[in-house]
Amino acid sequence: MNKVLRKQMSSSQRALLELREKIFAGELAPGSDHLESELAEQLSMSRTPVREAVLMLEGQGLLELRPRKGIRVVPLSPEDMEEIYDVLTELESLAAECAARASHKEEDLRFLSTAIDDMDVAIANSDLDAWADADDRFHTELVRLGGNSRVNSIVHMMSDQVRRARMTTLFMRPLPTKSNEDHRKVYEAIKDGESQVARDTHREHRLHAKRIIVELLKKHRLRFL
Repeated sequence: MNKVLRKQMSSSQRALLELREKIFAGELAPGSDHLESELAEQLSMSRTPVREAVLMLEGQGLLELRPRKGIRVVPLSPEDMEEIYDVLTELESLAAECAARASHKEEDLRFLSTAIDDMDVAIANSDLDAWADADDRFHTELVRLGGNSRVNSIVHMMSDQVRRARMTTLFMRPLPTKSNEDHRKVYEAIKDGESQVARDTHREHRLHAKRIIVELLKKHRLRFL
């Protein structure tokens, strides 16, 4: 996000954004403990907006407020990730099925298509950060196209935890070329109105991603807890 947009945000919004960035970048490590005053100093802010941001991030499962002990960055538990992926797999697969049934025009799917194209370019350039950004856009747009507001709300609530696990393991895994292929198949199924193919393809895609990330978290467990 550019500096102009940041300046237009409230202090609590900036605190939320910057704390999220630090968590995803690993600057606030999983399992680490921090004082509210320490975080406020890092962000060059007063404690009030930081407190508000921490409460919001606690609701997203990224931080934990502990009485008299300060703020803890929630660890990346393989067991938690298995449960979260199980929920997201079913909800996103439902979204893919609903999107295919919605008879979207090709123009309606342009953001989905653009995200896939951007992922292909990112892989060609071995730019995993750009790939991760495009992958986020794909999944967010897929759920939106499904048209179920409750699915969208639940997925949004859990997606940050998946994003953090993926960013932590991103440079440990092979280039995600299969992921790009899966996304393209889901897109084609939605465009052609093949609801069962869209659902089944996306479900297998999410299960494959779950296996990769959970296995990496288990393998490197001591580093993340």
